[in-house]
Amino acid sequence: MTSTISPAGTGSTATPRPANAGGPASAAGASQPATRWARFAFGSQPRWVRPSAAALLVATAVLYLWNLAATGYGNSFYAAAIQAGTKDWTAFLFGSLDAGNAITVDKPPAALWIPALAGRIFGFSSLSMLVPEALMGVAAVGVLCLAVKRVSGPAAGLLAGAALALTPVAALMFKFNNPDAMLTLCLVLAAYFTIRATERAGWKWLVAAGAVIGLAFLTKMLQGFLVVPALGLAYLWAAPTSIGRRLAHLMGALGGIIVVVSSYIALFQLTPASARPYMTGSTTNSFLELTFGYNGLARITGSGEGMPGGGAGGAAGGPGGGFGGGNSGFGGAAGLLRMFGTSFGGEVSWLLPAALVLLAAGLWFTRREARTSMGRASLILWGGWLLVTAGVFSFMSGIVHPYYSVALAPAIAALVGTGAVELWRGRAS
Repeated sequence: MTSTISPAGTGSTATPRPANAGGPASAAGASQPATRWARFAFGSQPRWVRPSAAALLVATAVLYLWNLAATGYGNSFYAAAIQAGTKDWTAFLFGSLDAGNAITVDKPPAALWIPALAGRIFGFSSLSMLVPEALMGVAAVGVLCLAVKRVSGPAAGLLAGAALALTPVAALMFKFNNPDAMLTLCLVLAAYFTIRATERAGWKWLVAAGAVIGLAFLTKMLQGFLVVPALGLAYLWAAPTSIGRRLAHLMGALGGIIVVVSSYIALFQLTPASARPYMTGSTTNSFLELTFGYNGLARITGSGEGMPGGGAGGAAGGPGGGFGGGNSGFGGAAGLLRMFGTSFGGEVSWLLPAALVLLAAGLWFTRREARTSMGRASLILWGGWLLVTAGVFSFMSGIVHPYYSVALAPAIAALVGTGAVELWRGRAS
């Protein structure tokens, strides 16, 4: 990382124009990040990159698909809703627990849609339900590779992808039918789109990131928003355009979130109660109450844990399952060290200390780079994702399961991949 600072100590970050860029160097600099990081996004790649990436994806697919049937029907709570969605379109649309549409699951239905469609096509079975989850895991690994590679090069991308694939909680949850597989894929996609947007101040990529965050909300509600501060700050800091345009583009991303989220909320709230199932986890049959109550503030403060559907996501057959009040049987005592306790530690924290050290080192070594440095922007993005999400998980007093930490795995993996390669490049100094 120290190699990012000029020998003269001036902090100059001028980079030669990529060979494939047209026009004079000044024109190229106006449309591309003016740092050495740009070569990974716009330059040619060594021949070994594609075979290595293909090998990683194949190995990940084998890991996640191998003996998948041993999981059975995974979490039977969500399996019932997926089966109902294969039989009735109303159940599919609203995430009903049964084809008679009496009551929903305690989450929005987006994570149920793809397995339910697979069940309609191939017939409902354990494999038709779980194979899509495993493939989402493979896709998340691939997208993370691309996101890290664009900034730090193919070696960093491959290391990050391998770290995500081998994280214990990821290897578990991409074999399960909880909403976390789709949530993780949505978050990684949003990060990739944000990186693409930040490179050239591309508002369309940023709006796409917002739309995917909206889909993450429809997968697991407010947890899908935990990465928003990091993505927004990275773009606001580093996008190569004026502050006014950066703010306008972020408003466009917010619009993408609102369009996706409000469309479904309006559909649910405007559908007569007699024509749709009752919303589990609410006392007024309200999607908004579930969002800000049982799946919102109640998770932070610990209030309302005994509401209908409480803890169901980890109950019938789910990892870390079982009903009960408080956290003693789930994530351990709230506090700064929760991520390193017996519940979370073995699932996701094996590389967490390294990620934190590399984040701090990376921010220090890039302190003199230009504002538009993609290296520092990526550190802000992945580091902000890690700090905000880990902070919420550490101090929330409501129901928290160790498997929620799969949402931390991409950020940890990205920081480890990026930091390890940059330290190697700067080993001489």
